[in-house]
Amino acid sequence: MKLQATVLLSTLVLSGAVMAQDKAPEPDYTLSYNIGGVTEYPSRGISQSARKPALQGGIDFAHKSGFYVGTWASTIRWIKVSSNGVADAKGPVELDLYGGYKGAINDTFSYDVGGLEYWYVNNTYKNITGTNANTFELYGALTAGPATVKYSHATTDLFGTPNSKGSGYLDVSATFDLGNGLSLVPHIGAQRIKNLGTYHDASLTLAKDWSDLVLSAAAVTTDWSHRFGFDYTLPGTGGKNLAGTSLVLGIKKNF
Repeated sequence: MKLQATVLLSTLVLSGAVMAQDKAPEPDYTLSYNIGGVTEYPSRGISQSARKPALQGGIDFAHKSGFYVGTWASTIRWIKVSSNGVADAKGPVELDLYGGYKGAINDTFSYDVGGLEYWYVNNTYKNITGTNANTFELYGALTAGPATVKYSHATTDLFGTPNSKGSGYLDVSATFDLGNGLSLVPHIGAQRIKNLGTYHDASLTLAKDWSDLVLSAAAVTTDWSHRFGFDYTLPGTGGKNLAGTSLVLGIKKNF
């Protein structure tokens, strides 16, 4: 019996050692990339690409301590089509630069805090409104299970809107894993534009992941016209309502 117990103990110790060796240590950091395109690029319910397709991509660095930085870019058209025929508006690319810290409060709640700069490269939007389109926001998010609540606060004027410093955006979303690479993401947001008012946007996104190739379809809508009593149109769009309901199809490859 003593011999059998010794053999059993040795086997358990050896098995534990093998399992420990098989478990790879957590890397100090991860570096990920993505590239893709969409049939149009909406942000907070408003089309940034004037109802036209957009190319997009990003790079993210995340340290195991919780700190992260990243950048994401998209082609846009809203600055170009904002021209009133007198001032020339240029700025074909949105480049987002962000960084922050993610951590866990307990087994249920996690958080994310940071800052984000919306940089419209070489933009001349100031020629139209007198205000630069570039925008900086501080944000904080709280996640429990599939649901996330996030608030973003503009420390500059908001996307070229004069006298809008201090505007805020409240975002509530959830991610549901449907199995077989399918996910469903409902979202609702409230954008308060200082000295103008508040409108809401909502979306429902269905995505399918095939080995890091993600196909998506999203229904996007806002109550802009109802809230403000006029459509969100720009001179160069032929009267298209850029805050109306739309269906957005997308494809993205993660690396």
